Amino acid sequence: MLRLHYAPDNASLIVRLWLEELGLDYRTVLVDRRAQGQKAPAYLALNPRGLIPVLETEDGPIFETAAVLLWLSDRHPGRAPAPDAAQRGAFLSWLFAVSNGLHAELRRLFYPGLYGDEAAQVAALQGQIGGLLDQLEALAGRSQDWFGANIPGPLDVYVAALLRWCALYPVGGTDWFSLGGRPHLAALARRVEARPAALRAAAAEGLGPTPFSAPRYADPPEGSAT
Repeated sequence: MLRLHYAPDNASLIVRLWLEELGLDYRTVLVDRRAQGQKAPAYLALNPRGLIPVLETEDGPIFETAAVLLWLSDRHPGRAPAPDAAQRGAFLSWLFAVSNGLHAELRRLFYPGLYGDEAAQVAALQGQIGGLLDQLEALAGRSQDWFGANIPGPLDVYVAALLRWCALYPVGGTDWFSLGGRPHLAALARRVEARPAALRAAAAEGLGPTPFSAPRYADPPEGSAT
């Protein structure tokens, strides 16, 4: 049995979305962020980095969002380029650009106190993130079946969640972000949130009816997003 250790509207949302898209049977284990549950010894035994999520599998615990998405996609093929596919290299390049670039830089933007970032560094981060989003906008406008297609892949659900957080965080500091000039990403967000998988995930985590195209702050039935 797959067990997803999650907190509402955290990076675990991306994994939940993909589990739902793949139609897999899984259970959730709530991590109490207010009590710093991700730093508890039992959790650190699963993920020594103390970050959310962790997916417990028959092969042991897997952490890091991109690693979990890739493991699931390879175990349940058909929704991402296979290891021997010609598009595999491009898919992996962008998956890790989103993970190591966009996602990591958003974390710095949302939690500047953790990284000692000053106002000038925050402004530079916003510019870097905006540049990455523009590159993804261009990528989504190309003809390929692994990003921006009618049926979402793992990279689509990853980017949709990051677009959500760009619009919401840090609270009171999102004026730099807009989907208005990025029609391909806006369409991607609408496609993902219309999927039955996203509707189930949104209901489970209290995300509202348009969690990616016009998001609102989570009102989860259990746990805390912050």
